[in-house]
Amino acid sequence: MHIAPVTGGCSCDTLSGSVEMMSVADALHRALAQVTPITDNETVPLTDALGRVTAGTIRAAKAMPFFDNSAMDGFALRAADLEGRCCLPVAGTVAAGDTPCALPDGAAMRIYTGAPLPDGADTVVMREVCIDKSHKVHFSCPPKLGDNIRRAGSDQAKGEVLVGKGVRIAPRHIGLLAANGLRQVAVVRRPRVAVFSTGEEVTTGPCGPGQIPDANRPLLCALLAQHGAEISDLGILPDDPVASTARFAGLGARFDLIVTSGAVSMGGKDHIREALTMAGGRVNGWRVAIKPGKPVMFGTLGDAAFTGLPGNPFAVYVGFHLFVSAQIARMTGAAPQPFAASPASAGFDWLRKPGRAEVFPVRQSGHDAAGLPILHRLGAGVSATLLPLARADGLAIVAADTSAVALGDGLHWHPFCTLGAPS
Repeated sequence: MHIAPVTGGCSCDTLSGSVEMMSVADALHRALAQVTPITDNETVPLTDALGRVTAGTIRAAKAMPFFDNSAMDGFALRAADLEGRCCLPVAGTVAAGDTPCALPDGAAMRIYTGAPLPDGADTVVMREVCIDKSHKVHFSCPPKLGDNIRRAGSDQAKGEVLVGKGVRIAPRHIGLLAANGLRQVAVVRRPRVAVFSTGEEVTTGPCGPGQIPDANRPLLCALLAQHGAEISDLGILPDDPVASTARFAGLGARFDLIVTSGAVSMGGKDHIREALTMAGGRVNGWRVAIKPGKPVMFGTLGDAAFTGLPGNPFAVYVGFHLFVSAQIARMTGAAPQPFAASPASAGFDWLRKPGRAEVFPVRQSGHDAAGLPILHRLGAGVSATLLPLARADGLAIVAADTSAVALGDGLHWHPFCTLGAPS
C-alpha cells in the first residue's frame, strides 16, 4: 500500500514549543467562556425573521386546521344516505374560502380541496370514484365513514409548541408561523461584531509592490452575515501595536465580539496580543493544536469577547467554523453545533505528522458498502490558498494523534450542503 507523504508544510510547525497548545476541545471551551448570552430582544416582521434566533417559545394560539375541511376534490355527504343507493342529488358546490354551509338531507355537495366541510356531512368521496352528472352524482363503490376529511385540530393542538426558544429560524419555520397567522416574531438581538484584518501587505485597493488583496475581511463578513451577526467592518490594522491599541479603544463597550485575522503568531510584526493588553484587554488563551490555524487567540476587551484568528485565509475559514460560529450561537442562545459530526470513509491514503488535529477540504465521490460518503482530500495542506476549499464538498478532520489515514478508514466531516448550517 502506498501512503503519500505530507507536502506543503506549515511554517508554524517550526515555531518554538515553549507555549503549550490547547486541544481543539479545550480551545472551544475557552472560546465559549469568553461570551455570554445576549439578553436584549426585539420584535421583527416575519418576513425579516429568516436566520434570526427566537427569543422565547412560540405556541399555537389556535388548533389547526381551524375547521373541518376536505382533503380531496369530490363530494361531501352523509354516509348513511347512501345505504341501498348508488347516487345522490347534488345540492350545490363549496370551494376553499367559501362560508361554511349546511348539507341538505339526502343530498351531496360538490366540494374542493381545503373547502369547509358542510354542516351535517361526515364523509368526502374522491372525484375519481364518482360520475358527476351535474345535477346528480353516481358512486362506483360505497365510501367509508369519515373518508377524506381533515378534522379541526388534527394537525396541531391549541398551545402546541411551534418553534422553541433559541431556534435559528429557517424557511420551514416561517411557513409554519405564517400558517398560524403570525406576522411578527420576538428574536434575540443580533450579535454586534467588529471585524479587522491586519498587515500593511493587504489592501482593498489596487495592489502596490509587495501587496495582496485582503480576502479575510470579505470572507469573515460573509460568514458572520450567514450566522446572523450585525457586522462592522473596521478595516485593516497597521503593523504597529500603538496604532492598533488606539483603534481598539472603546470597542469593548460597542461590540459583543471583536474578530481579527493575522498578527497573532510569533513573528516580529505579530502585535495583536500586545495591542490588546495595552488597550486594557486580557488574553485568556493562545495557540491551539490545530492545523491550519495554530496561533488562535481568545480574550476579552471590556464587555466584548476578542477572537484573534491567523492571517492565512483557509486558516481563517477553519478557525471561524471551529470557534467563532460557536461563539455566535452561544451569544444568541442557540445551541452550538458540533463541528464535523458526520461519519464518512477515506478514499485516499495519507501519511502525516501527528501532534495537531488537522482540517482539510474534501470532495465526495459516491458511498461505500455501508452507505457512508467516500471522501477525497483536496489540496496539499497549504493554509494560504482557498482554491481547494472552493472546489470542496466539505471539510474533514483527523485527530491530533493520527499519523496515517488509509483507504477505507473512518473520518468525520462537515458537509457544506446537508448540515442546514451556513458554510
